[in-house]
Amino acid sequence: MKPYYSDNLIEIYMGDLRDVLPKLDIAIDLIVTSPPYNVGKEYEQDVDKEQYKNLALESLECIEEKLKHRFCINIPPTMGSHTVIFSPLYVWLDALEKCELKLRDIVSWNQNNSGNDTAWGSFASANAPWLRHQMESIIIGYKDKWERKGGKSTIAPENFTKWTVDLWSMPVESKIKFHPTPFPEDLPARCIDLFSYEGDLVCDPFMGSGTTLYVAKKLGRRAIGIDTVEEYCEKAARRCSQDILKLDMPIVVESDDKQGALL
Repeated sequence: MKPYYSDNLIEIYMGDLRDVLPKLDIAIDLIVTSPPYNVGKEYEQDVDKEQYKNLALESLECIEEKLKHRFCINIPPTMGSHTVIFSPLYVWLDALEKCELKLRDIVSWNQNNSGNDTAWGSFASANAPWLRHQMESIIIGYKDKWERKGGKSTIAPENFTKWTVDLWSMPVESKIKFHPTPFPEDLPARCIDLFSYEGDLVCDPFMGSGTTLYVAKKLGRRAIGIDTVEEYCEKAARRCSQDILKLDMPIVVESDDKQGALL
């Protein structure tokens, strides 16, 4: 299958992962991804639970076939319409069991409020208050066994100590930069540095604007990204085509929890 974009470390494919992954002859060391909140609909529209359950199960079935080692899946606390709310966490955990993939842990991502100060629903009234989301989850898991030997780790000891906790604090990325719901670079950087070795193959099957790929390239990993939207494939290709010089030099990541880090 011909990639939309490729260089010495990165490949980008346009299409649905359920169509693309089965056609690729690859063995993935680490999945780092955030599934869409809208299941192919326009952003901010209501999500159908059954559609989302099908997406989770069918996606994991395809991922399981190509995965060698570990995965990190970022999901919001709740989804749905104003009348039908469900938790994506339970959907993905159920799909993991059906695909025989194994849960290792769940990280809570504290988004440091991220400017979300608007009071939704009824104001100063018990009539119909809505909770404002300031936390998301990152499901950490693996395929056969958690332990991996034989690679070169790149994580600094001080970062290992800070990041091997189940609460990560970092603000969300600006929505106007590349994508309606972009990763902050710090999130895939932590996952990649903590859970993979130098030279490993990282995959983001819901690539969006390519933040995972861009960070993977900075950290000396190979990466594959997949997305259904050509606009995002183009944006990701442009980001990843930027020359990354001095890969052996530390990268400074800033976050509101004062954990500016040497990666």
